Amino acid sequence: MNKPQSFFHLHLISDATGETLLAAGRAASAQYKDARAIEHIYPLIRTEKQVAKVFEDIEEEPGIILYTVVDQKLARGIDERCATMGLPCVSVLEPVLTVFQSYLGTPAGRRVGAQHVLDADYFRRIDALNFTMEHDDGQLPANMDDADIVLIGISRTSKTPTSIYLANRGIKTANIPIVLGVPVPESLVNARTPLIVGLIATAERISQVRQNRILSNTTSYEPTDYVDRAAINEELAYARQICTRHGWPMIDVSRRSIEETAAAIVALRGKNR
Repeated sequence: MNKPQSFFHLHLISDATGETLLAAGRAASAQYKDARAIEHIYPLIRTEKQVAKVFEDIEEEPGIILYTVVDQKLARGIDERCATMGLPCVSVLEPVLTVFQSYLGTPAGRRVGAQHVLDADYFRRIDALNFTMEHDDGQLPANMDDADIVLIGISRTSKTPTSIYLANRGIKTANIPIVLGVPVPESLVNARTPLIVGLIATAERISQVRQNRILSNTTSYEPTDYVDRAAINEELAYARQICTRHGWPMIDVSRRSIEETAAAIVALRGKNR
C-alpha cells in the first residue's frame, strides 16, 4: 500500500543564481518518493537586509534551508537565525571548500558567482548553444563536420532536449531525424569529426510520448501510424539498421533522464577520442 504523499518547504538561499542549490536540493529530494519539496528560491542574496527579508518569508513557511553564500559574515547570520528558529540548515558549498582548502593548502578566494564569470568557457557554451539551435531537427545538414556530436533517431527520442543539455556544457551538438525509408544525409555519412550517436527507445515509450503531443503539428506521419506500436517498431528497426551499417553506437533512452543520456554520450565521446 502506497503512503500518502507529504509536502515540506525547501528554502534555497544563494548569493548567485541558485542553480547549484536547486540541483543539490532536487537530488536530495528525489530520494524521498513519499515527500515532495515546495521550493522557495532566493537568488542574489548579498546583504544583511536581504537575508532579513528572506527569513520573514521562512517564518511564514518554515522548512529546510540550504544556502550557498561565500560571505562568511552573512553565512554566520543565516546559521544563527536558523538555530534560533530551530530549523535545519546546510551550507552546501562549505564542506566542499574545506576539502579543497585541505588538499590545495590555501583558502578559497570567496568570489561571489565565480562560476558565472564571462570567461572563455562561458562564450564557448554560448557558441555551442547557438550552433545547436541552428542545427536542430536536421537544419543545415551540409556542415556536420563542424559538430562535436550528432544525435540521430526517430521522432520523440529526446534528440532536441539532449542536444540543448550538451550545448550547455559547451558541446556543439546537431540532431537529425530518422524517417522510415528516407536515407540519412550524405554529409552525415561522410562526416569525420563528430561522434554520431543513435537514440532509440521502446515502442511503448515512444507511443506514450507521441500521444501527449499535438499530432496536427507532426507532418512526417499519418496520425494513426504516428502512435501505432507496430509502425513505431518498423521505424526503430530502420534506425537500428542505419546505425549498425555505419558502426554508430546506440543508446536506449526509454528509462533515462536527459542528464543520464547526456552523461552516457559524453562517456562515449571520451572513449572515441
